[in-house]
Amino acid sequence: MALRKKKHNTKFNRKLPIEHTRFYPYMQKYLEWSAITGCSQDTIKRRDSALRRFINWCDERDIKHPGRVTKPIIDRYQRHLYYYRKKDGSPLGFSSQNVMLTPIKGFFKWLTKQNYIEYNPASEIELPKKERRLPRTILTTEEIESIMSQPDIETPEGIRDRAILETFYATGIRRKELTNLAIYDVDYKRQIVFIREGKGKQDRVIPIGERALTWIAKYQNDIRYQMESPLSGDALFLSDYGEPLNINHASKVVKDSMNKADVNYKGSCHLFRHAFATHMLENGADTRFIQAMLGHRDLNSTQIYTRVSVEKLRQIYQATHPANMGRKLEEITN
Repeated sequence: MALRKKKHNTKFNRKLPIEHTRFYPYMQKYLEWSAITGCSQDTIKRRDSALRRFINWCDERDIKHPGRVTKPIIDRYQRHLYYYRKKDGSPLGFSSQNVMLTPIKGFFKWLTKQNYIEYNPASEIELPKKERRLPRTILTTEEIESIMSQPDIETPEGIRDRAILETFYATGIRRKELTNLAIYDVDYKRQIVFIREGKGKQDRVIPIGERALTWIAKYQNDIRYQMESPLSGDALFLSDYGEPLNINHASKVVKDSMNKADVNYKGSCHLFRHAFATHMLENGADTRFIQAMLGHRDLNSTQIYTRVSVEKLRQIYQATHPANMGRKLEEITN
């Protein structure tokens, strides 16, 4: 299989220029400390982005050193985030505000511990309560099957994409966890998958169904070697260029198949995760088991699916509500 020539993406994430401020050396030391203490690269990137936004905001107000930041300034920035409006006019969600404020709280705590500043102006930040919203959409089993049938399995890419879709639905793993899978992480004999350094750097082992294993094996045995390049390493899923699959490509695989199946919902990979949890719950799985499968630290994160599992509620309602007991439809329509 000939590798496609990779196109260079001209789009890039522009970093806000803060190097001229006196904040910058401290921020660099804080990010270095974050790496030394075992924070993931994703966490460090989020801290870098949030701190750059805050430092840029301070610089625009002629606040160029962390020692000049006071509690009222922190409060002003928090109000700024609350009233900020995106291009479409919508406000920042509380979760987004949390993502931007939490690194600031950690940064000033670290500065205080290192004796770079005398007191911590961010110690009393009250973070917005995280929203525990219901998933907008839960795919039905029919929609899932329709989506998974879309890849052209007469092509190498189609077999890979089918294996990816089957893996998402069979395991409920996050897209980052899927792209991190190595060829040795799938145990065909024991029918399990090893998730190494999932969210929060937590390892876990989860079962996987026979059908998904069949597609993964077909891809791994018949296709993967055709896609290999010097950049492949041990990655299980490879891009068309022979590189380890990235999260954007994983999302594109799901979204393209959704569009072909005429399943037009917002989202992609996480819809399979929601469907996985909800379908298992509706079929009698215990929430503790689902928690372990999904890699949730907090059971409350898993229990949100009990609020969207309407099938059990419908069965109980039909069996117990007086309006539905002992009355036939003909009695109502006649």
